[in-house]
Amino acid sequence: MSLRFVIIGGGPAGTQAATSAARLGAEVTLVERDIVGGAAHLWDCVPSKAMIATAGALDEVGDAPGMGISVTPAELDLGALRGRISGIVGQLETQGRGLLESQGVRIVKGSGRLVDPRTVVVDTEDGELTFEADAVMVSTGSRPRIPEWAVPDGDRVLTTRDAYPPEELPEHLVVVGSGVTGVEFVHMFSSLGSRVTLIVSRQQVLPGKDPEVAAVLEEDFLDRGVKLFKGARAVGIDRTDSGGVRVRCDDGRAAEGSHVLLAIGSVPNVEGVGLDAAGVEMDGPWVRTVDHHMRTNVDHIYVAGDVSGKLPLSSVASMQGRKIAEHVMGLHKVDHRHLDYDKAASAIFTRPEIADVGLAEADAFAVGRKVRVTKVPFASSAKALINNDPRGFVKIMSDPATGVVLGGSIVGYNAAELIAVIALAVTNGLRVSDLAECIFVHPALSEALTEAAE
Repeated sequence: MSLRFVIIGGGPAGTQAATSAARLGAEVTLVERDIVGGAAHLWDCVPSKAMIATAGALDEVGDAPGMGISVTPAELDLGALRGRISGIVGQLETQGRGLLESQGVRIVKGSGRLVDPRTVVVDTEDGELTFEADAVMVSTGSRPRIPEWAVPDGDRVLTTRDAYPPEELPEHLVVVGSGVTGVEFVHMFSSLGSRVTLIVSRQQVLPGKDPEVAAVLEEDFLDRGVKLFKGARAVGIDRTDSGGVRVRCDDGRAAEGSHVLLAIGSVPNVEGVGLDAAGVEMDGPWVRTVDHHMRTNVDHIYVAGDVSGKLPLSSVASMQGRKIAEHVMGLHKVDHRHLDYDKAASAIFTRPEIADVGLAEADAFAVGRKVRVTKVPFASSAKALINNDPRGFVKIMSDPATGVVLGGSIVGYNAAELIAVIALAVTNGLRVSDLAECIFVHPALSEALTEAAE
């Protein structure tokens, strides 16, 4: 009899776990209430990046004179953009569902919940279905966090899921939250033509990121006419007589606009999933104990993605799903590498793009660790000049004694793609000399990697 593996939540973690376990011989049931591929992924991540790509195309049209091209100003077609996003999401869901079905995964549409450690009940349109499981994984994703002082209405007070795209382009958008999601929305809507004000609770955007990285992004925002409220924490939202909004800050300032967007984090979807009924120890919405195999205190119950409390990245969730499937099927007893979150690459899809991996320079200095830092600006790159976008740099951190690459940051065109080289080096313990010996294409932005490694 095949091992019975029930997965609640069909996002990046759930779909990867399902296909991996099915290939290894498990009998897999995947329960998803909304969309195969994941609501957060297909209703948040993919639409936002599609809008950013459209915004980038508008930026490139605006920059065309610098490339020797005379153009007529481009205009945004919101209807066409909505159709484009819908088409991408539909295609990805169809492909994902097809892959799962080809692997023999049983897909059940409904809301799944644990009623005891080994029983999952699914509420479907046709009634309840019950599944007995040898292993269970919960990967039910998250939803936008709403502070007590805000009441989203989908009209003027928006969460991130109300903005893909909105029914009308905001005349003046006030963005609350200067983390990754917040700055992506600032970039997106300023490129699409909205005036934007960003509420920054700290003294730099992207708190926790390299100050040099944040400085490049802030300069771009100011060039776009974005107004920054630094050192201000939003505490309330009022509707104005003109039908707009006023965001009150704790320092007495107020930002007025036509719309406000809340981008201040997320909370895991664990209500009604039955983790507590199965004996999983909880701390509010968070699972109290998760080991390096993603197991809870109940040995055969795993959590992944946003529910795990680890890095909230689709790429990380997908890898967690694969690792869980391998553990469920016993592959950890042979050659097995645990997921190392410190070596996960991440990117921010602004313009310029921002990407990093591994040890950050500020973190190294904070703990007194000696590192060698080398930095090469794209202004010295022939390809960057050809692209008419020389902003940004490549920075590599390495161990001064061994030359092993510890981390890196890239700001610039296609940073999200270029970071893969440094991520490979960090993951596999390569030295800067290994990168320096690579012969990359010329002219190419990747040449800056070898220069930084020399």
